[in-house]
Amino acid sequence: MQNISDRIKKITPASAEWKAKAEARTARLVMPPRALGRLHPIAERLCAIGETLAPDISRRAFVVMAADHGIAAEGVSAFPQAVTGEMIRCFLKGGAGINVLARHAGADVFVVDAGIIPDIDPSGLPGADRYRVHKVGRGTANFAHGPAMSRKQAAAAVLVGWEEATRLIDEGYRLLGTGDMGIANTTSAAAVGVVLTGCSLQEMVGRGTGIDDEGLRRKRAAIEKGIGLNRPDPGDGLDVLAKVGGFEIGAIAGLILASAAARRPVVIDGLISTAGALVAWALCPAVTDYLFAGHCGEEPGHRHMLARLGLEPILSLGLRLGEGTGGALALPILDAALEIFSGMHTFEEAGVSGPA
Repeated sequence: MQNISDRIKKITPASAEWKAKAEARTARLVMPPRALGRLHPIAERLCAIGETLAPDISRRAFVVMAADHGIAAEGVSAFPQAVTGEMIRCFLKGGAGINVLARHAGADVFVVDAGIIPDIDPSGLPGADRYRVHKVGRGTANFAHGPAMSRKQAAAAVLVGWEEATRLIDEGYRLLGTGDMGIANTTSAAAVGVVLTGCSLQEMVGRGTGIDDEGLRRKRAAIEKGIGLNRPDPGDGLDVLAKVGGFEIGAIAGLILASAAARRPVVIDGLISTAGALVAWALCPAVTDYLFAGHCGEEPGHRHMLARLGLEPILSLGLRLGEGTGGALALPILDAALEIFSGMHTFEEAGVSGPA
């Protein structure tokens, strides 16, 4: 934890000075005041993050953090646990939803094994060079019967994400997006959400992969039991992660923290990514300055998580896939915001009279 605390000290809020400069330019653009609505604060926040009036997010990547969950044993998912490893092969072949939408948005996709049960041999797959193995463990323990992981493992999971983000930033990536894969991870994410937002089980817990009424009852009961048994401390993000979280949730938190330390924007995806963002926020509240919520998904707790972080989703399309897909869909909106900010004429340039 000391190592994480030392790293977090590098994180400072985005620049209020550069945000004000960006707002001043927006005010001179040839249109009624802020007539393009939410495109303006998106561009201005990117200026504040990069401390420039010419932000560059042209090189971007999504990092799909993958892990298995012991809580799957409680019958909380409609799919078997083997799907986690099978989907990793699909990502590496380039055939999953995130691959398709990332290609459309001009983004690369990397996959990180933060703690899946099987060993995946990527040789022969097209994306083998974008697969990283950093197993914290072979799946978490069942948090309905004890902590999901040790505190040491929780810190290790966060550092997996930190190191991966740092590597990509060092390679020249200007924006990162969060993705996830792990059967039963909506259960762990919802448990994190209940603790860190204070919402009820009814408000937070949804059907995930499409479980029926009995499955939803089991899911809510498992979360209630796990929180009551482990008593995670909402004032300690690492404790919450250790007690009811997942290795990929911790890795997402680490990616967010490292990006904020390097002053890079992060586009988060759905419920699992936002659970990672909540853990990062609990460790360092300033990270929210660097976050863009790609969308608000169908899981009922997602909007409560975003509200706790003070984030307004860019899109609302009824998505519930995860993987980073909602973040990828939002990237063209970020691009459009910057195009307007930099390419639209000012009143002076256009020779148009400004407001009286």
